[in-house]
Amino acid sequence: MSLSLVQSRALLGLEAANVTVEVHLANGLPSFTLVGLVDVEVREARERVRCAIQNAGLEFPNNKRITVNLAPADLPKDSGRFDLPIALGILAASGQIEADRLAGHEFAGELSLSGQLRPVRGALAMALALHVRGIATRLVLPAESAREAALVPGAEVYGARHLLDVVRQFLPDGAVPGGEAGEAAGDGWARVLATPPGEAVQHPDLADVKGHAGAKRALEIAAAGGHSLLMVGPPGSGKSMLAHRFAGLLPAMSVDEALESAAVASLGGRFETAQWMRRPTASPHHTASAVAMVGGGSPPRPGEISLAHHGVLFLDEFPEFTRSALEALREPLETGTITISRAARRSEFPARFQLIAAMNPCPCGWRGSTARACRCTPDQVTRYQGKLSGPLLDRIDLHIEVPGVSAQQLLQAPAGEATGTIRSRAVAARERAVARQGKPNQGLEGGEIDRRAMLEPAAMQFLHTAAARLGWSARSTHRALKVARTIADLAGTEAVEAAQVAEAMQYRRALQATD
Repeated sequence: MSLSLVQSRALLGLEAANVTVEVHLANGLPSFTLVGLVDVEVREARERVRCAIQNAGLEFPNNKRITVNLAPADLPKDSGRFDLPIALGILAASGQIEADRLAGHEFAGELSLSGQLRPVRGALAMALALHVRGIATRLVLPAESAREAALVPGAEVYGARHLLDVVRQFLPDGAVPGGEAGEAAGDGWARVLATPPGEAVQHPDLADVKGHAGAKRALEIAAAGGHSLLMVGPPGSGKSMLAHRFAGLLPAMSVDEALESAAVASLGGRFETAQWMRRPTASPHHTASAVAMVGGGSPPRPGEISLAHHGVLFLDEFPEFTRSALEALREPLETGTITISRAARRSEFPARFQLIAAMNPCPCGWRGSTARACRCTPDQVTRYQGKLSGPLLDRIDLHIEVPGVSAQQLLQAPAGEATGTIRSRAVAARERAVARQGKPNQGLEGGEIDRRAMLEPAAMQFLHTAAARLGWSARSTHRALKVARTIADLAGTEAVEAAQVAEAMQYRRALQATD
């Protein structure tokens, strides 16, 4: 027959929308036309597909007018993922393979000029889209991408290394033409099963950090309640060292969390199977633009905040980021999602991360330090700290000061508490919160805060008085209340006591303390 249909998928956020590759062969002047809002990468598939078919020992219909339509026409298509379905469509339309047997399969893969299949990004997102929609179909991918997609529970994923490995499955007798090309191909595709998780991931140990009992306490609270944290201190005080050990305090990922996190990383082309079930830590450089942070492009790709989904976003030299990049954090810190709107398309990416930020108290970094005198004027300090807007600071639950450690303490102090010990307490506290309200304390909103906080009368009066004197906004008050609820969960108490409210309030004064 002269018309064939092959199914594939385009990447549009995490949706992985269905695309039908329609191939029509007609008499007329020889040509090869691609339509359907395709990007330059897809248009170049004409040459890749032609060479791959010919070098695989198959027949390319050079004397035909070839029209390939990627439907729907208003959906943007990019990357080389459509090479394989286009090649199969041409072979089916020219009668070299059985077109009817293509039904029930979806294909994606980039072709080399020799016919080898190269991996594509977003393979796990494609398999996840099928899983979420309950679509029972075979997903045929390059072997490297198939191992990634097979992590989705129940996915029927097949991996192939060469175009002929796929063609073999749709021939009447399974015989592969092509002589040497056929011999070079493998034995056909093979179903890929999920690789069982290996040993538990080993994170750097907090015992390596000498001193800083207060900072470690703040990290424990942040891990227990899912709170964001800002560390303020002079250079070399250990802020980065603490931040890089924070992920080890978080509870193990559930399968659903791992799938969401891995799907976002797959869209960005950063996923590796060794990262499976490991909470990501994104640490962009302070020169990163707002688009690099939130995502963008056409079609949109996830940014750093989405790549940190269900993990940690560590921003060192916090005030050195551009104002637009910092202000872009405000919405996802509240909602856990980021929406990227463009003229033609609107994409939504998950961005439920824990923000860990570090900064110096002033441009020279030594304000408040006993090791070296600060040379900054009050105006310079004000301008430096003023790079962080009030609304952004309001959304960060914990603000702590990290003082420098003396040489004597660094060399002679014994090792601190190990990560495993702190993690067990943080996980137990988070489990109490989830059992009580179905989410960590940071996720409480509106009336839930009043119902779940359970303040003692003395604690309620103390909070009212302190918030009024300090001029806190309603958001600051609510965030201090959620931190107090986490401190109570760590202590194992049902009601929040005044001492726990007082501790929570101390975690919002680091910048003022350095003035």
